[in-house]
Amino acid sequence: MNNTPLIFENAHFIVANKPAGVNFHDEGNINSGFFNQIKTTCNFANLYPVHRLDKMTSGLIIFAKTREATQRFNQLFSEHDIEKYYLAISHQKPTKKQGWIKGDMEKSRRSSYKLLRTMKHPAISQFFSYSLGQGTRLFLVKPLTGKTHQIRVALKSIGSSIVGDAIYNPSDKADRGYLHAYALNFEFAGEQHQFTLLPQEGELYQSEACVKQLAAISKPWDLKWPKG
Repeated sequence: MNNTPLIFENAHFIVANKPAGVNFHDEGNINSGFFNQIKTTCNFANLYPVHRLDKMTSGLIIFAKTREATQRFNQLFSEHDIEKYYLAISHQKPTKKQGWIKGDMEKSRRSSYKLLRTMKHPAISQFFSYSLGQGTRLFLVKPLTGKTHQIRVALKSIGSSIVGDAIYNPSDKADRGYLHAYALNFEFAGEQHQFTLLPQEGELYQSEACVKQLAAISKPWDLKWPKG
């Protein structure tokens, strides 16, 4: 792992920095997945996954250190009491610049999913987008549900597939898939926890326009999010 993986640690959990392009689980080779990498690198005897990030996605991820903490995190996630914020970049203009994206999701071809117009068990996301110039836009996305590929499918549904996404945007190749778990905000054991982590990989994330915009949204939980 190129970057320091451990962001935070207490008696209950850790927050780690997952690199882009690394699968959560092992892929053939022992310790090739991020879960086993972090467990081995930081010498944790016990570590428990409570959520996951796609292989292309970098950024903040939580692991519990005890079974009791695992149960509590599972409850927090199931009740949507953990706020998660993601960054994405697209070269395609969205049909709307901010708002909500809602709809049921179902499996499509191969490993992909698609967004439907029905609302039985919908995937729900809020988002803002910001122009970075030259037809490029930065997206700040707050998913309110936790469906597989939710953000990737949501942005494709508004015409802005993510740069470097091999499944949903295979023609727009790049140095990485431009989806990053940027921030977390939640209460655990009576203490409020807020984390942000700037992307450390990707030329587009390091552009002057993007760096300037990220400075303006450094506390995403304080933004006036679009109402449904």
